[in-house]
Amino acid sequence: MVRPAESPADADTGRTTGDRLRRIQTLTDTELARLGVDALLGEVLERVRDLLDVDTVAVLLLDPSRTFLVATATRGLEEETRQGVRIPLGRGFAGRIAAEKHAVIIDEVDHSNVLNPILREKGIRSLLGVPLLVGGDVLGVLHVGTLRPREFTAEDAELLQLAADRVALATRAQMTQAERSAAAALQRSLLPGQLPSVPGLELAARYVPGGGGEIGGDWYDVFDLPSGRLCVVVGDVVGRGLQASVAMGRLRSAVRAYALQTEDPGELLRRLDMQVQHFERDVMATVLCAVVEVDQSLAWVSSAGHPPPVRALDGARGELVDVPTDPPIGLTPPRRRRTSSVALPVGSCLVLYTDGLVERRRESLDAGLERLKDAVRPAAAEDVCVRIMGRLIGSETSADDVALLVVARPADSGTAPLRLVEPAVPRSLRSVRQSLRSYLASVGATLEEISDLVLAIGEASANVVEHAYGPGGGLLEVHLEMHGPRVSATIRDTGSWREARGVNRGRGTTLMHGLVDECHVERDATGTRVVLERTLGRNR
Repeated sequence: MVRPAESPADADTGRTTGDRLRRIQTLTDTELARLGVDALLGEVLERVRDLLDVDTVAVLLLDPSRTFLVATATRGLEEETRQGVRIPLGRGFAGRIAAEKHAVIIDEVDHSNVLNPILREKGIRSLLGVPLLVGGDVLGVLHVGTLRPREFTAEDAELLQLAADRVALATRAQMTQAERSAAAALQRSLLPGQLPSVPGLELAARYVPGGGGEIGGDWYDVFDLPSGRLCVVVGDVVGRGLQASVAMGRLRSAVRAYALQTEDPGELLRRLDMQVQHFERDVMATVLCAVVEVDQSLAWVSSAGHPPPVRALDGARGELVDVPTDPPIGLTPPRRRRTSSVALPVGSCLVLYTDGLVERRRESLDAGLERLKDAVRPAAAEDVCVRIMGRLIGSETSADDVALLVVARPADSGTAPLRLVEPAVPRSLRSVRQSLRSYLASVGATLEEISDLVLAIGEASANVVEHAYGPGGGLLEVHLEMHGPRVSATIRDTGSWREARGVNRGRGTTLMHGLVDECHVERDATGTRVVLERTLGRNR
């Protein structure tokens, strides 16, 4: 027989008021508050078993999907935790308690009222269970059982509920702290520790968690693409806590993966939306994706429901960029998304951010955007970041997370030399070529000039990797600087040159001579220096 528990007033318990108070005091003992969660859970289970004179006690908690109860702690039913018993919500004895949020008593256990075979195999005859509740939210179930038939009373149910309330509060506190710690660790691991160094551009960023201390789903990312372009992303997953942070991590990884398939921001976001709609139907996010061209003169931008970027030109006050806004990721069926071009002339800066920067309670969004526009002026990227955070955050604590990313194109970016020092291994060559493209674009080289110089300098660098060092390895040094319109590149190693191996080798020097105006190779006891020079703009 399955029955709900009576109210204590309706039950004849046969116990004195003093005995009842003693039993309650056992579970409300202030000494329990000094215990850690695991110790408290064990102590409460032992006290429940003694007070109710039962053979088994078990705690089952809802899993993160909130569709299953998972055996977490037991006394007399250790098989449940060792075997990872999972009970579907709404089914069986424990599943019904969690779904209906009230105590349930089973006078006689059989196949019709108990789903878990372990309870039957152990010979459990009678059961009493109550929900673990905090503020109306179900965390799990606490149940007890006996190996002999027993009619549990309403007082038994009241006492067990008292224990469940103690367990629920401690469990919620532990889960909250664990989620915060895990979310913070995940956020730190996914946000770029160091922004990439891109000749001709300056990058700076900030991430500040909201005032509640609970990490959310805000993120920013910057990474180079195979073509030499730069991808810049800012996003905000709806929700708070670990679940939002985990979803953020998956979206960030998906954006990087799709960026290897397409460099059109609109198409990239369309593919991201398809993934979310198919695999993550409970996730919604706003995302702004920008791809900066190799010559850095403009960026291609697409917005999925995200606040518009702010751009400042020629020392003027910042202005909102007129970018068409498509629906957020995960909101509507996948659709074609729009991509717009945004000019980035020398001396400009582009600011991407999440809504926590500009939204305030009891204030219109327009007021926050006006403050942001007023704070943005062309300057070094780090200075722009400092100014924005000082003006919009100051000494206040933001109610929501804030992610901020600044891309600046300084007016004097082309005059500084480029110095690269990399391990002399094959994987370094891609990084060298990437930096060369960005630097040459920043000094005004044409696409043809960039291609020729990257090929020539890349050949000299590949020779260092292949010929300069033995198994011990060494360093590859590349130095570029401008002398008026003339590019001077020095590629240096500190090894002992080895002859080319195989046939049809050693043609790199001929290739370099054909791509630049001058090519000099110098070898001595300290290593080898290759100097390449070419004047830009000869064919214009």
